[in-house]
Amino acid sequence: MGVAARFRTVGLSLLLGLGAVLLLSPLIVVVCTSGWPAGALPSQLLPPQGWTWQSYQSAWAQGHFIRAFANSTLVALAVTACQLFTSALAGYALARLQFRGQQLILVLMLATLVIPFQLLVIPIFLILKAGHLINTYGALILPTAANGFGVFLMRQFFLTLPVALEEAAFLDGASRWQVLWHILLPLSRPALVTLFIFTFIGEWNDLFKPLVFTTKPELVTVQLALANFQEQFTNDWPLMMAAAVIATVPVIVLFALGQRQLIRGIATTGLKS
Repeated sequence: MGVAARFRTVGLSLLLGLGAVLLLSPLIVVVCTSGWPAGALPSQLLPPQGWTWQSYQSAWAQGHFIRAFANSTLVALAVTACQLFTSALAGYALARLQFRGQQLILVLMLATLVIPFQLLVIPIFLILKAGHLINTYGALILPTAANGFGVFLMRQFFLTLPVALEEAAFLDGASRWQVLWHILLPLSRPALVTLFIFTFIGEWNDLFKPLVFTTKPELVTVQLALANFQEQFTNDWPLMMAAAVIATVPVIVLFALGQRQLIRGIATTGLKS
């Protein structure tokens, strides 16, 4: 390696390291602040008496996080399963089947990505009310059971797979469902994992649906429990930061477990149109 190449490598490493520090600095402040005792007013980054878990204990008890974690996990897994199913079927149809209006359907589906969910909240609320689904898990699951991004992601990934695999399976007597289930989906693990992570994290961090469609305490999700720590006039910052760390840990663990498949899924989609 030449001197110029070595300098470029060192410079790039320093630049990436600086970027990582800047991106992680808010998280570092949150974690350090959560180490103060509950009710304290932090005047510096680290507590002078040393790290304490008092704020975490208080946040866990006051936030009823066991129930909130159970609700958020149930809703996130149900929505993710629905989106994986609908996105795989619709993505395969748009990638492999030829029918009239195919491009129009694709354009309309992509157009839904630019429509804010808040714009649709009133008609969705009326539909859920007519179906007697308000204050139920159905109100938290059904509105996002299908998503245009997931369909587009799966379509793009299916386009990267060779058609010869399907043709060989058809010659052996396989049906389209068997081809999709036994051949394409196992090969689509990076895209499925990518969609799983995006959907799960999005549902885990969602505050809008629980806030609008539910009022029962037994349906409180993690984000709604976290919002309850926000007071009108005063804030217990160590308590709030401890609650934020508790709510963030599952997302970090999920991302760490699936980051390789996530990077591969993003890198391999969008290669064909």
